[in-house]
Amino acid sequence: MAPEEICDLLRRTFGDTVTDTVLTARRPYAVVKAERWPEAAVFLRDDARMQFNMLQSVTAIDLLEENKLAAIYDLFSMPVVGPEEPCPRLRHAFAVRVVVDRDKPRIPTVADVWPAAEWHEREAYDLMGIEFDGHPDLTRILLPDDWEGYPLRKDYEFPIEYHGIPATTEYGLTNPRH
Repeated sequence: MAPEEICDLLRRTFGDTVTDTVLTARRPYAVVKAERWPEAAVFLRDDARMQFNMLQSVTAIDLLEENKLAAIYDLFSMPVVGPEEPCPRLRHAFAVRVVVDRDKPRIPTVADVWPAAEWHEREAYDLMGIEFDGHPDLTRILLPDDWEGYPLRKDYEFPIEYHGIPATTEYGLTNPRH
Protein backbone atom coordinates (compact mmCIF):
# COMPACT_ATOMS: atom_id res chain seq x y z
CA MET A 1 0.00 0.00 0.00
CA ALA A 2 1.37 3.40 -0.95
CA PRO A 3 1.93 6.05 1.76
CA GLU A 4 -0.77 8.25 0.18
CA GLU A 5 -3.28 5.42 0.54
CA ILE A 6 -2.27 4.79 4.16
CA CYS A 7 -2.67 8.48 5.02
CA ASP A 8 -6.02 8.64 3.23
CA LEU A 9 -7.28 5.57 5.07
CA LEU A 10 -6.12 6.96 8.42
CA ARG A 11 -7.85 10.30 7.76
CA ARG A 12 -11.08 8.59 6.68
CA THR A 13 -11.03 6.34 9.75
CA PHE A 14 -9.81 8.77 12.42
CA GLY A 15 -10.73 12.22 11.04
CA ASP A 16 -9.08 15.13 12.83
CA THR A 17 -7.05 12.73 15.01
CA VAL A 18 -4.62 12.78 12.09
CA THR A 19 -3.32 16.34 12.28
CA ASP A 20 -0.78 16.20 9.44
CA THR A 21 0.72 13.92 6.82
CA VAL A 22 4.15 14.22 5.24
CA LEU A 23 4.65 12.21 2.09
CA THR A 24 7.88 13.81 0.88
CA ALA A 25 10.05 12.61 3.79
CA ARG A 26 12.45 9.68 3.40
CA ARG A 27 9.98 7.68 5.49
CA PRO A 28 6.51 9.14 4.93
CA TYR A 29 4.51 9.66 8.10
CA ALA A 30 1.26 10.79 9.65
CA VAL A 31 0.96 12.84 12.83
CA VAL A 32 -1.60 11.32 15.19
CA LYS A 33 -2.99 12.90 18.38
CA ALA A 34 -1.75 11.18 21.54
CA GLU A 35 -5.18 10.45 23.02
CA ARG A 36 -6.22 8.21 20.11
CA TRP A 37 -2.81 6.76 19.32
CA PRO A 38 -3.48 3.30 20.86
CA GLU A 39 -6.69 2.95 18.84
CA ALA A 40 -4.89 4.00 15.64
CA ALA A 41 -2.04 1.59 16.45
CA VAL A 42 -4.43 -1.36 16.71
CA PHE A 43 -6.01 -0.30 13.42
CA LEU A 44 -2.61 -0.09 11.71
CA ARG A 45 -1.67 -3.52 13.01
CA ASP A 46 -4.98 -5.35 12.42
CA ASP A 47 -6.42 -3.82 9.26
CA ALA A 48 -6.00 -6.36 6.43
CA ARG A 49 -4.91 -3.64 3.99
CA MET A 50 -1.95 -2.57 6.12
CA GLN A 51 -0.95 -5.32 8.57
CA PHE A 52 1.79 -3.32 10.31
CA ASN A 53 2.73 -6.23 12.53
CA MET A 54 6.30 -5.12 13.22
CA LEU A 55 7.41 -2.12 15.22
CA GLN A 56 10.94 -1.46 14.01
CA SER A 57 11.75 1.35 16.43
CA VAL A 58 10.48 4.21 18.52
CA THR A 59 12.62 7.32 18.41
CA ALA A 60 12.05 10.70 19.97
CA ILE A 61 12.88 14.18 18.78
CA ASP A 62 13.02 17.50 20.55
CA LEU A 63 11.08 20.21 18.74
CA LEU A 64 12.44 22.91 21.04
CA GLU A 65 11.34 25.85 18.89
CA GLU A 66 7.73 24.58 19.03
CA ASN A 67 7.96 23.60 22.72
CA LYS A 68 7.07 20.03 21.72
CA LEU A 69 8.51 16.51 21.85
CA ALA A 70 7.62 13.78 19.38
CA ALA A 71 7.76 10.00 19.48
CA ILE A 72 8.19 8.44 16.06
CA TYR A 73 6.99 4.89 15.54
CA ASP A 74 8.56 3.15 12.52
CA LEU A 75 6.28 0.39 11.31
CA PHE A 76 6.73 -2.43 8.82
CA SER A 77 4.41 -5.04 7.38
CA MET A 78 6.33 -8.28 7.76
CA PRO A 79 4.87 -11.16 5.78
CA VAL A 80 3.68 -13.98 7.99
CA VAL A 81 3.88 -17.37 6.34
CA GLY A 82 2.05 -20.29 7.86
CA PRO A 83 1.03 -23.71 6.64
CA GLU A 84 -2.49 -22.52 5.90
CA GLU A 85 -1.80 -18.93 4.90
CA PRO A 86 -0.51 -17.63 1.59
CA CYS A 87 2.44 -15.28 1.81
CA PRO A 88 1.08 -11.72 1.66
CA ARG A 89 3.08 -9.33 -0.48
CA LEU A 90 2.65 -6.23 1.63
CA ARG A 91 6.19 -5.44 2.83
CA HIS A 92 5.51 -1.75 3.18
CA ALA A 93 6.83 0.72 5.73
CA PHE A 94 5.33 3.80 7.33
CA ALA A 95 5.90 6.02 10.34
CA VAL A 96 3.60 7.67 12.84
CA ARG A 97 4.55 10.73 14.86
CA VAL A 98 2.86 11.52 18.12
CA VAL A 99 3.61 15.11 19.11
CA VAL A 100 3.07 16.33 22.68
CA ASP A 101 3.78 19.41 24.78
CA ARG A 102 7.33 19.53 26.03
CA ASP A 103 6.24 20.62 29.51
CA LYS A 104 3.99 17.57 30.10
CA PRO A 105 4.99 14.98 27.51
CA ARG A 106 2.53 12.10 27.94
CA ILE A 107 1.65 9.47 25.35
CA PRO A 108 -0.36 6.30 25.95
CA THR A 109 1.79 3.20 25.60
CA VAL A 110 1.39 0.79 22.70
CA ALA A 111 3.42 -1.97 24.35
CA ASP A 112 0.29 -4.12 24.37
CA VAL A 113 -0.04 -3.63 20.59
CA TRP A 114 3.61 -4.20 19.70
CA PRO A 115 5.63 -5.81 22.54
CA ALA A 116 8.85 -4.28 21.17
CA ALA A 117 7.49 -0.88 22.23
CA GLU A 118 8.14 -1.79 25.86
CA TRP A 119 11.91 -1.30 25.50
CA HIS A 120 11.77 1.45 22.90
CA GLU A 121 9.37 3.58 24.95
CA ARG A 122 11.61 3.16 27.99
CA GLU A 123 14.51 4.55 25.99
CA ALA A 124 12.45 7.56 24.86
CA TYR A 125 11.45 8.09 28.49
CA ASP A 126 15.01 7.77 29.75
CA LEU A 127 16.68 10.07 27.23
CA MET A 128 13.88 12.54 26.35
CA GLY A 129 11.48 12.43 29.29
CA ILE A 130 8.36 11.32 27.43
CA GLU A 131 6.05 9.48 29.82
CA PHE A 132 4.11 6.56 28.36
CA ASP A 133 0.86 6.14 30.28
CA GLY A 134 0.00 2.52 31.04
CA HIS A 135 3.50 1.25 30.30
CA PRO A 136 4.20 -1.97 32.23
CA ASP A 137 7.68 -0.90 33.46
CA LEU A 138 8.43 2.75 32.74
CA THR A 139 11.86 2.95 34.36
CA ARG A 140 15.22 4.13 33.13
CA ILE A 141 16.90 1.69 30.78
CA LEU A 142 20.28 3.30 29.97
CA LEU A 143 20.96 5.80 32.75
CA PRO A 144 21.18 5.28 36.52
CA ASP A 145 17.91 5.69 38.41
CA ASP A 146 19.13 8.88 40.13
CA TRP A 147 20.24 10.62 36.90
CA GLU A 148 18.83 14.12 36.58
CA GLY A 149 17.45 15.37 33.31
CA TYR A 150 17.12 13.98 29.82
CA PRO A 151 20.40 14.00 27.86
CA LEU A 152 18.95 14.10 24.34
CA ARG A 153 16.91 17.24 24.89
CA LYS A 154 18.38 20.23 23.11
CA ASP A 155 18.51 22.32 26.29
CA TYR A 156 20.08 19.60 28.47
CA GLU A 157 22.74 20.88 30.83
CA PHE A 158 25.62 18.42 30.89
CA PRO A 159 26.55 17.69 34.56
CA ILE A 160 29.95 18.77 35.81
CA GLU A 161 30.13 15.62 37.95
CA TYR A 162 28.16 12.55 38.89
CA HIS A 163 28.59 11.22 42.45
CA GLY A 164 31.99 12.89 42.68
CA ILE A 165 33.18 11.58 39.32
CA PRO A 166 34.21 14.46 37.05
CA ALA A 167 32.30 14.53 33.80
CA THR A 168 33.98 15.49 30.57
CA THR A 169 33.17 14.93 26.93
CA GLU A 170 35.38 13.24 24.38
CA TYR A 171 36.66 16.74 23.58
CA GLY A 172 37.73 17.39 27.17
CA LEU A 173 34.94 19.88 27.75
CA THR A 174 32.78 19.98 30.82
CA ASN A 175 29.85 21.28 28.78
CA PRO A 176 29.57 20.05 25.19
CA ARG A 177 27.80 23.25 24.09
CA HIS A 178 30.85 25.44 24.83
